[in-house]
Amino acid sequence: MWTSGRMSNAKSWLGLGMSLYFWGLMDLTTTVLSGTPPPQGELAAFLSDKPQSHQRAKRSWVWNQFFVLEEYTGTDPLYVGKLHSDMDRGDGSIKYILSGEGAGLVFTIDDTTGDIHAIQRLDREERAQYTLRAQALDRRTGRPMEPESEFIIKIQDINDNEPKFLDGPYIATVPEMSPVGTSVIQVTATDADDPTYGNSARVVYSILQGQPYFSVDSKTGVIRTALMNMDREAKEYYEVIIQAKDMGGQLGGLAGTTTVNITLSDVNDNPPRFPQKHYQMSVLESAPISSTVGRVFAKDLDEGINAEMKYTIVDGDGADAFDINTDPNFQVGIITVKKPLSFESKKSYTLKVEGANSHLEMRFLNLGPFQDTTTVHINVEDVDEPPVFEPGFYFVELPEDVAIGTTIQIISAKDPDVTNNSIRYSIDRSSDPGRFFYVDITTGALMTARPLDREEYSWHNITVLAMEMNNPSQVGSVTVTIKVLDVNDNAPEFSRFYEAFVCENAKAGQLIQTVSAVDLDDPLHGQHFYYSLAPEATNNPNFTIRDNQDNTARILTRRSGFRQQEQSVFYLPILIADSGQPVLSSTGTLTIQVCSCDDDGHVMSCSPEAYILPVSLSRGALIAILACIFVLLVLVLLILSMRRHRKQPYIIDDEENIHENIVRYDDEGGGEEDTEAFDIAAMWNPREAQAGTAPKTRQDMLPEIESLSRYVPQTCAVNSTVHSYVLAKLYEADMDLWAPPFDSLQTYMFEGDGSVAGSLSSLQSATSDSEQSFDFLTDWGPRFRKLAELYGASEGPAPLW
Repeated sequence: MWTSGRMSNAKSWLGLGMSLYFWGLMDLTTTVLSGTPPPQGELAAFLSDKPQSHQRAKRSWVWNQFFVLEEYTGTDPLYVGKLHSDMDRGDGSIKYILSGEGAGLVFTIDDTTGDIHAIQRLDREERAQYTLRAQALDRRTGRPMEPESEFIIKIQDINDNEPKFLDGPYIATVPEMSPVGTSVIQVTATDADDPTYGNSARVVYSILQGQPYFSVDSKTGVIRTALMNMDREAKEYYEVIIQAKDMGGQLGGLAGTTTVNITLSDVNDNPPRFPQKHYQMSVLESAPISSTVGRVFAKDLDEGINAEMKYTIVDGDGADAFDINTDPNFQVGIITVKKPLSFESKKSYTLKVEGANSHLEMRFLNLGPFQDTTTVHINVEDVDEPPVFEPGFYFVELPEDVAIGTTIQIISAKDPDVTNNSIRYSIDRSSDPGRFFYVDITTGALMTARPLDREEYSWHNITVLAMEMNNPSQVGSVTVTIKVLDVNDNAPEFSRFYEAFVCENAKAGQLIQTVSAVDLDDPLHGQHFYYSLAPEATNNPNFTIRDNQDNTARILTRRSGFRQQEQSVFYLPILIADSGQPVLSSTGTLTIQVCSCDDDGHVMSCSPEAYILPVSLSRGALIAILACIFVLLVLVLLILSMRRHRKQPYIIDDEENIHENIVRYDDEGGGEEDTEAFDIAAMWNPREAQAGTAPKTRQDMLPEIESLSRYVPQTCAVNSTVHSYVLAKLYEADMDLWAPPFDSLQTYMFEGDGSVAGSLSSLQSATSDSEQSFDFLTDWGPRFRKLAELYGASEGPAPLW
């Protein structure tokens, strides 16, 4: 029988120095393990070695649980308990062996006495108990004296662990201006000690830092607001330190701390306010629509959605000229141009701008009003503006047969500035590459410069430019849309080439072809064509024509009995007339071949039978004919070649031939008063000047073009339509590829101030020749020696070159 004892645990109900003896009874064992004292009768039997009247079968083990304190810091091994077998007589014949968890490493046993010691420091938080097995052996034979049995060593807890905040540090948010007692966050501390034993794991919370703004519940760890009207704009961040202490907060308990960072979130408790009650801005009158004039800003101490603003113009004389928008990123009001400005019309504007919060909170409306106003003064600055056309768009309709030089529209522009500078007009040639139009530089009269053809260009979109005389960089433009109206200037003609056939067996009145026509004109009421035989074919005995009244006509036979041998092809002239004013017509020819056909009218052959020569030619005769033809061809080519290379003598006339000759003039021109030097009439009509003479012509030069005035009445040159006259001559010269540029008119309106030679005008010259020095002529070389001698003042010898 085994005996076990624990000599150090004073809290056992049997006492630390008492050994427990179990007979192995299940009920007694249960009683002992549960901590309840056994009955006196059973305890007496338990302590006696003598058999009783109600003897039970004994068990060989004496069982107990051992308890040992953790964290032993002594130098000697910690005594745990003692194992003893009733077969041990104290003579050392019994050997005790310990096995199981920690045997030999954590716990050792004296194999003679059965004393158990702990040889390592124990920590209940790492391991709460150990299960071991004990056995008694005969030291001499090694035979087990008792069956092996298990027992438990429990580690008893001490307060060696402080509470810890496993989730710390904490971050929390609470709205500003929250009522007292508003829950912010709950913190939780964990103690590793045994919560079932004593107060080692009983935690109490307290606040070390963060008062008087916040408080903490000592049992639950819930942090709450403790001060009313906490303002984020005054202080936004708070650092709160919470302590958790075990042993119920008593003296000697262990403590742990954590940090809680609390941020006050924003609410809309601050109304917006403009830092300036008056804004002064300026804008150029040329500023485009939607361009920025300036910015206004209403300051709001809140942030995020609570600081969002909406700006509006609530009053002022500029509400129609300006607009205001809110920048969502910076919450500023951007004032922009709403319509074109004019310094000449209005020089300044006044706006009353309101800034208001977009999102309001009902519980803070008493802190309002959540809006504010400011006054904005805007001055319009003058700029040099380009000319402005009135109207801003021109639409012109004109017939295509309008005469060259006809004024079709007066284009008008003016300088909007106060100075009202003079304006010069021109056409943007990129909009009129064909140069069909011309605009008068001063009056803005738009005229035709070339004949118009609706069938070629039915629409013209040209751009007329207006430039200030004093500032050529200021250029305005306007679009002129010209619609060319149709006139009946194109005769109808066949839509395609027609070629018909008639059978030899055709009968009179038989249809052989249907023809149609086209006309490039586009009359208002549509086209209508009339068909008839040409006057020379009115009494044609072979064919006739019938108008279908639908712009087509039928060609019918008038007789029968056509024969290829008599005539194989007929040419029928057909007159086609339109319905325009004036009526235009053309003649088209229908080619009709006579063909051999079968009874069903299908063509068999349209070629006449070849004539058979009555006498056949021999091969020699054919060769002789071909040789003669070849000789004739060679002779013809030779004659043509000789004529091409033959040089004909020129007509030499010293008075007429001025080609590459130097003409000397020894007399000085008579000026405007000299009316005998030349015939001025020849300049107006060169044809009349040459009518009385027949000058000799040169065969090596093409004849010069005739005067352009043959197409223009001579009275045009001296009356008010000089523009039409010049434009007509210009068009004819442009169309004549052989016409050299005989005349060139250059207009010089300004002095060349930038020239190195300076002004050539005599108006600013010296008053007399004596005040001028011509010594520089001596430096110009031999060609100017004579001038140097005449005007030079130098008395020295002439230079040698």
